[in-house]
Amino acid sequence: MASPKAVSAEPATGVSAARGESAKPGPTPRYRRVLLKISGEALMGERQYGHEPEAIGRIVNDVCHVHAMGVETCLVAGGGNIFRGIAGVEAGIDRVTADGMGMLATVINALALQSALEHRGVPTRVLSAIPMQTICEPYIRRRADRHMEKGRVVIFAAGTGNPYFTTDTAATLRAAEMRCEALFKGTQVDGVYSADPRRQPDAVRYERLSYAQVLREDLKVMDASAIALARDNGIPILVFSIHRPGGFAEVLCGGGRYTIITEGG
Repeated sequence: MASPKAVSAEPATGVSAARGESAKPGPTPRYRRVLLKISGEALMGERQYGHEPEAIGRIVNDVCHVHAMGVETCLVAGGGNIFRGIAGVEAGIDRVTADGMGMLATVINALALQSALEHRGVPTRVLSAIPMQTICEPYIRRRADRHMEKGRVVIFAAGTGNPYFTTDTAATLRAAEMRCEALFKGTQVDGVYSADPRRQPDAVRYERLSYAQVLREDLKVMDASAIALARDNGIPILVFSIHRPGGFAEVLCGGGRYTIITEGG
């Protein structure tokens, strides 16, 4: 995979120009095409289930900010705010069926994000790995790529379309297929820690990690298959707090607090 390229500070001729925008002074994004992975829990806010409009609004505002910078952006949202496949298995549901239910939950979240983005004037397309043409488009790689080239935010729904794979793995797969220069993972904390800092105040926070170290130390930032897929395709992973307003754009431009996972750490 090609090395990340900085977005030119010259007047826009690609995505921004297609939207009729002129270049504005300010921080320069370090990547020009990225994928943002959001957990379903991030959409709940303070609620115990479902969607909190304020939480969705804050996340969508961050995506709008990055989109306005001319960065081609795609999203993957988990479904844990509605249904988690593992929880279904623990309740006695067959694993394949439970994972299918979880994938449908991600479609609901994708549609909610699409509505919020389009309400703010950002053209958005939902592409589902499970075909359901009456509410969204089926996932076709070339179609998704074209949407992004036209300056549309693309939301990938229904995971990989297969059971036994998490949305973290789906996000890494789509990042590779879309030739994204980085994968951003918005989490509950401001980076990767040796343990959950909300439960263990003495947990160590990492500034940089290698894929091998994440796998070796079994750090719970993403599942092993997602980390291995990112490593094999040379996709850097930047982990930051999704709850910090403006954090997505800030980290994209090299500021803020985050952990970056690369080959060399």
